[in-house]
Amino acid sequence: MPLGERGEMVAWAYLVNEGYRLLEKNYRCPLGEIDVVAARGGRLAFVEIKTRRHHGLGLPEEAVDAAKQKKLVRLAQYYLKEKNREDARVSFDVLSVTWRDGEEPEFRLLMDAFMVEEEIR
Repeated sequence: MPLGERGEMVAWAYLVNEGYRLLEKNYRCPLGEIDVVAARGGRLAFVEIKTRRHHGLGLPEEAVDAAKQKKLVRLAQYYLKEKNREDARVSFDVLSVTWRDGEEPEFRLLMDAFMVEEEIR
C-alpha cells in the first residue's frame, strides 16, 4: 500500500481521537478530492492530509501552498452547495503525518490552518 494511503488511514483514526466526527473520506467531485470532511466544534472542517517519510523537501504541511488552498476552497464551495449546507460555518485544517521507516507516525494537526478572505458561498 502506498505511503499516502497508509497515512490517510492512520490520520482518520487520529482525527476521531481528536474529537472530529468524520462525515466523508476521500470525497470526490468534478473539481477534485477532499481528503476528509468532518464535524468539529460546530463547524464543517475540510481536512487536507499530507504524509511524508522525512522532511528533506520540507514539512508535509508546507505542501498546502496558496494554490492548494485556493483549490480546497473551491472544493469546499462545491461540497457545501451539493449537500445544501451553504449556511455552515467552516474551517480548513491540515493534518501533517511524518512516517519514517520502522517508526510510528508523528502527527501535527493545524486547526484553522488558513482563512478565507470572503464568505464561502
